[in-house]
Amino acid sequence: MKEYSVEKKKAVESIGLHIEKRTQIAPLAARIQALMILSSDKGMSFDEIVDFTQASKSSISSNLNLLLQMKSMEYYTIPGDRKRYFRSSKDYLFLRLEKYLEMVNEEIQVTKQINEFNEKHHEVSEEDSFGFLFKEFLEQQKNIIQNTLEKMERNLRTNN
Repeated sequence: MKEYSVEKKKAVESIGLHIEKRTQIAPLAARIQALMILSSDKGMSFDEIVDFTQASKSSISSNLNLLLQMKSMEYYTIPGDRKRYFRSSKDYLFLRLEKYLEMVNEEIQVTKQINEFNEKHHEVSEEDSFGFLFKEFLEQQKNIIQNTLEKMERNLRTNN
C-alpha cells in the first residue's frame, strides 16, 4: 500500500465535494475524478485508484465506467502491460464549458420570453427590469464562454 500525502487526500476530498455538488454524481465518482485531475497526465492504474480510495473493486469499476461514459476520463494501455491506466480527459474542461454554454443559451431564451411577456402585459421597461439586466449579463457570459472555447479549440488542435 502506497502512502499518499495528507495534502493530496485533503485536496481530493475538497475538490470531490465540489464536483459532486456541481455534477450530481456519486461521491466516489466525484472523488475519483478529483484524483485524476490532481494526477499527472500518465494517470493511475485501476489498482492504484483502489489503493488510494480504499473502496471495493466493484465500486471503483462502476464509477470509472460512469466517468468514462461522461467523457470526463479516458483510459489507455501500455504495450506488454495488461493494466488499464486512467486519466482526466484532455478535453474535459472544453466539454464542461460547452455544456455550460448550452445552459446559458437556454437561460437567455427563457429570460427573453419572460422579458417580452412583462413588457407586453405589465408595461415593464428595460430601465425598470432586473430581467433585462440579467439577460445582458447572460449575453456577456455567452460571449466570454464562446471566446474561451475558441481558444481552447485552437490549443487542442495544436497539441493533438
